[in-house]
Amino acid sequence: QVQLVESGGGLVQTGGSLRLSCVASGDNLNINAMGWHRQAPGKQREAVATISRRGNTNYADSVKGRFTCSIDIAKNTVYLQMNNLKPEDTAIYYCNAGQIGVPRAFWGQGTRVTVSS
Repeated sequence: QVQLVESGGGLVQTGGSLRLSCVASGDNLNINAMGWHRQAPGKQREAVATISRRGNTNYADSVKGRFTCSIDIAKNTVYLQMNNLKPEDTAIYYCNAGQIGVPRAFWGQGTRVTVSS
């Protein structure tokens, strides 16, 4: 079982920056990959960024060039640096993680990001 705790959300103006963090804890973590999804009001949850334990990343087209996902595997922590934020980035951001050999993903409770225009 993996527990994920996100932090770093908040209110920011258009063009501002935020850095989200997510720490994984549990026994025998063996994290394979971590990432971020988001869910805006009235919309489906969508993938934002994923990163492997080796640092290989994938981003949604809507955030490429603005968001950077990084991982500290020794600390079981994933980060999402969000720059040049836009009102359409307003959402609850959820961290997720996968373990080696475990066919399911684990999710955090989410952290709210609000970008004012």
